[in-house]
Amino acid sequence: MSQDIRKLCLIFSLFSFVGCHGYAPAWQVRQAQLRTYEMYHARQHLATELAGAQQSLGQMAMEKQQLEQSLAAANQRIDNLAMERSRLQEQYTTLLTNLPEESPLSGAASRRLQELAERYSEFEFDPATGISRFTGDLLFATGSDQVQSGGSKVLNEFAAIMNSSDTRDFNIVVVGHTDDQPVSKPSTRSRHETNWELSAHRATAVVKTLAKSGLSEPRMSIAGYSMYQPTAPNSDESGRQQNRRVEIFIVAPDTSIASNGSSPMK
Repeated sequence: MSQDIRKLCLIFSLFSFVGCHGYAPAWQVRQAQLRTYEMYHARQHLATELAGAQQSLGQMAMEKQQLEQSLAAANQRIDNLAMERSRLQEQYTTLLTNLPEESPLSGAASRRLQELAERYSEFEFDPATGISRFTGDLLFATGSDQVQSGGSKVLNEFAAIMNSSDTRDFNIVVVGHTDDQPVSKPSTRSRHETNWELSAHRATAVVKTLAKSGLSEPRMSIAGYSMYQPTAPNSDESGRQQNRRVEIFIVAPDTSIASNGSSPMK
């Protein structure tokens, strides 16, 4: 409050206690002064609170705008991921469509792969389609793309079967999959920024291990599908363990895996 307003309040208070004789007792004057002082400080306090409230309101308005911008960016990201998932689903469907409906393997080769599956609980083989699947954590530790010793043993035996006389002309497609848990550890993220990289790197590691076991590299190709092709719900660890897998598709030698630049995929 300005000095002029303060003086007016003081004069008003004094006159309210001055009678017809122009006289007021000293105690009444002191009370009037005290009330005027209290009113002044109360108004100052309210003015301070008002300024603080206005400042908080301005900050909240800025935060609201920032949150709206973040929400818009997040929604755009979701839309982009949905489109990417749809595109990958189409590619995956095309890949499966181009695979033979029945296993191209001979009966003897199918029996050897079935025997391999019987010895290793986390290795599966479907004789109807010729698809092999490594589930759980047989091949890799959590967040790693380094094939474990137990996984290398199975892959060595798989390579030996694929190099036998009745299967040596077949090709394979190695497909990596992950669960829905994001890559969080800094040490893991430095090698695999997202599940996309992790799934592709794991498929690559399997191909390299098979190559070391004598499987010809031109017979192999890879794909990584991140978390977008689950075989079980990711709601618990059991389901997530099933989704952390590597699949190997055995395809006939006349099945085109990818275009070589001169002819389209069949």
